[in-house]
Amino acid sequence: MKLESYWLDTAPRFLGAQEGPAEGRTDVAVIGAGFTGLSAALALGKRGASVTVLDAGPIGGGASGRNGGHCNTGVAQDYAALSAQLGAERARDCYRAYASAVDTVERVIREEQIDCDYSRRGKLKLAAKPHHLAHLEATAALIARDVDPDVQLIGRADIGDEIGSDAFYGGLLQRHGGQMHMGKFAVGLANAAVRQGARIHEHAPVSQIVKQGDGTYRVVSERGDVIASQVLVATGPSRHGPFGWYRRRMAPVGSFIIVTEPLGSDTLDRLLPKRRAYVTSRLMHNYFRTTPDHRLVLGGRARFTASEQPSDARSGRILQANLVQLFPSLAQARIDYCWGGLVDITADRLPRAGQHDGIYFSMGYSGHGTQMATHMGQIMADVMNGDTTANPWRDFDWPAIPGHTGKPWFLPLVGAYFRIKDVFY
Repeated sequence: MKLESYWLDTAPRFLGAQEGPAEGRTDVAVIGAGFTGLSAALALGKRGASVTVLDAGPIGGGASGRNGGHCNTGVAQDYAALSAQLGAERARDCYRAYASAVDTVERVIREEQIDCDYSRRGKLKLAAKPHHLAHLEATAALIARDVDPDVQLIGRADIGDEIGSDAFYGGLLQRHGGQMHMGKFAVGLANAAVRQGARIHEHAPVSQIVKQGDGTYRVVSERGDVIASQVLVATGPSRHGPFGWYRRRMAPVGSFIIVTEPLGSDTLDRLLPKRRAYVTSRLMHNYFRTTPDHRLVLGGRARFTASEQPSDARSGRILQANLVQLFPSLAQARIDYCWGGLVDITADRLPRAGQHDGIYFSMGYSGHGTQMATHMGQIMADVMNGDTTANPWRDFDWPAIPGHTGKPWFLPLVGAYFRIKDVFY
């Protein structure tokens, strides 16, 4: 079993990175070469801006290349609860922002001709308990009435047509969305940005951002200093660098993923005939999908801790047990990959984007970042060009999490709370 991301291990090499030092002047310095930063670099380059991208690791090496491979519409939390919290109009805006984000991903793939195995098959949220199905029924009615008439509730009698497991009582199908190979998408996005003139420096961790007297910024990295007219922070839950203001506003929760050996098309036709993206309704939920080479990819909050080798193997064993609970016939299936990563969760599980001390930022995608990160990279290019109304998150305040100094000391307590609550939920 490889303790590394299947997406990163099986993606083509990115050959467009700068080999020399990071230096000179640039219109925009982008910190972070994940989907947000690469998408922004692409959009800014198309506008004629000079862009320098700096990342502490390889492109797509963080959350962008370490997730479950889903790209779906729908907010990170229950839509009915969000509507009650924010009001119907604002909740609709949030939902539509995610639908637009899926459209952005599909447009970028089409325009840049990115080969990333994209497939639009929708998402099925599976009811793990009978009363979960009743809640999904109410949520489906609300979504259909307010924002998406194409959703469908699947009852107990028909759920067998969707999944070969006795663990579920029905589900909520949202058709707008799909899945893709995240490593291939990251490389394709980076290549597209380079074609538009972006200079991408891998393994260039940023240690300082200094505002100078003339209004420019000196961005200090291990590979040199860049002078930028504008700076976009697209780091997500980075635990290093001068990003403490952002760290105090997000809880970096570990999420872990396993990938089976190739199972064969016959097995997957029996277990997951529609090949959708799936998520369970439990608080400590699992999410899963298949791959074109007939593997099953399954992830979840196996442990409330950061990803660190070799302890990731412990999370892999927990997830393998989850897999067998869902699909007992896979008890002997070999696990070929196991890895973890950090999910940048905000208190309300909604993204944040805008300006702080003159520096632009976009992050806090809370586990739904594939589509929203790509979308917000494009949006932030508009914002940095003067169109602040383009930002769907502009009116959301972002207070620090009480007691959070930047190190997530509280995660084991949160994990224990959710495990207990999940028993009664």
